[in-house]
Amino acid sequence: MAGKIVYSNQAPDPIGPYSQAVIAGNFLFSSGQIAIDKQTGKIVPGGVEEQTRQVLKNIQAVLKSANLNISDIVKVTIYLSDMNDFSTVNQIYTGYFDETKPARSTVEVRRLPKDVLIEIDCIACLE
Repeated sequence: MAGKIVYSNQAPDPIGPYSQAVIAGNFLFSSGQIAIDKQTGKIVPGGVEEQTRQVLKNIQAVLKSANLNISDIVKVTIYLSDMNDFSTVNQIYTGYFDETKPARSTVEVRRLPKDVLIEIDCIACLE
């Protein structure tokens, strides 16, 4: 493998055969994070608001383990099970990305792992 595996014990363990993130060159590529609470190992209760906050918290934990933070993200992909949640997710997302606004794609998908409502992956720059 050409990259360095990134692991955070503050984020949930992967639910499949993949890494939380990989550093290749000057970039960190995260796997999709879903709303698993590291402490309980379960999906957070509630709706898309709670799930979005948990997903972003998990991403922050993975970034921190590579000495990065949210402002280092250059690309985000959001997967929603229902595009009607788009504006709600945007309101929460803005609270995390108020100063930096990375490139972003949002797509509606038929189904997500563990039937969550949202999954997010990102690319962050190390420099």
